[in-house]
This record gives sequence, structure tokens and C-alpha cells, in this order.
Amino acid sequence: MITIFVSGKVSARTRPRKETTPMLKTLLSAALLLSSSAFAAELEFGQPVQPQLLTKVSTILATPQNYLEQPVTIEGTIVSVCSKRGCWLTLASDQRFQDLRVKVKDGEMVFPLSAKGRQALATGTLQAIPYSLEQTIAMRARQAEANGDAFDPASVTKAHTAYQLVPTGVKILD
Repeated sequence: MITIFVSGKVSARTRPRKETTPMLKTLLSAALLLSSSAFAAELEFGQPVQPQLLTKVSTILATPQNYLEQPVTIEGTIVSVCSKRGCWLTLASDQRFQDLRVKVKDGEMVFPLSAKGRQALATGTLQAIPYSLEQTIAMRARQAEANGDAFDPASVTKAHTAYQLVPTGVKILD
């Protein structure tokens, strides 16, 4: 007999729960896997992307000032998506340990969490986000703490500038 507490009341269950057979579990897993891949179609947001403007993320990050305020298209694997509003996604660069955030105004485009791991193209304008020296120190201190590293605020002598793409169109490939 199994006793279950519900809202402070005791309820008794006299029938044992049926166990799912291993074969049924395997079939259900296979069906779920096939159905999820069958629905992984291309998704388009905003205006059509412009593949003729394709530029490597590493090229943009090497000389970002050359790409500010002009249309550019980037391509990469989606490594993260905003879990609150779907208002940004991050594309991996062609170089290791580099990525570029693609950020829209909340609600303008809503990127699904299921897009993580898929390839995408994004056309838009590169935007600089300058930080003050104090903001840079605080940001680096948080990063060091999160990584369990020692941090010396005096080691930061220059303010940081972050870059993101403000898209006019995004295409998530299947």
C-alpha cells in the first residue's frame, strides 16, 4: 500500500502502479526523437537575411570599428538563447572562444529556446556598448568570482567595449 499526502490529508492507494516495459520506453523515446526532428524546420524573423553581406564573426571582432553602423550578415551555431523573453541569441564564431550576441528589442522578435545548437544567419548592424572603467572592473570582478579566480582591480587599466548585432532579419536553419 502506498500512502500519499495531499493538502494535509492522508490518502491510501491500494493498486500498485503499472511498470512501463523497456520495449515501450524505447518506442516512446524513438517516437519523441523522430517527432522533434521532423518539426525542426527553418524559422525566419523580421526581414529576409542578406547572404551576400556574409562576414565571419572573427573578422568583425578583429576590427569592429570597420563594421559599426553598416549592414552585415553573420553565421554560426546558436550557443545560447534568452530564457526570459527570447530577445537575444548568441552565435558562435568561426574561432574558438568567440561569439557575438544578436539582440532585439523585447517582443520585436522572439527566439525559441529550442533553437540552441542550430545554425543561424543574422543580418543587421553592429553596435558598440562602451563601459566605463568602473563598470569594466565590476564586470571583470564578477567573472573572476564566477570562475573562482583571484582578481586584482588594479590589473584593469582600460575600459571595455562590448559589441552586439542589432538584427533586421534572422534565419534559423533546420
